[in-house]
Amino acid sequence: MYEDKTLTCKDCGNEFVFTAGEQEFYAERGFQNEPQRCKACRDARKAATRAPREMFTATCAECGCEAKIPFQPSDDRPVYCSDCFAKKRNS
Repeated sequence: MYEDKTLTCKDCGNEFVFTAGEQEFYAERGFQNEPQRCKACRDARKAATRAPREMFTATCAECGCEAKIPFQPSDDRPVYCSDCFAKKRNS
């Protein structure tokens, strides 16, 4: 079976563990190369290529506070701030 391997990140030079579970996942997907970057560097690389998300300002239908949302609000549906949305989801 697979055993954990310690690899060196080609970006930051830090060591990271390529776990047996990750190796199994790679094999199931047919990936032949081991990862060359640690998770932090992979995440940073993905974030750098992703376009920043446009945020819109709306008024919360529950408390009246300003809410920043990642979609264009419409008049036919209420918009909630993070706190009020969490309260509605939990109830």
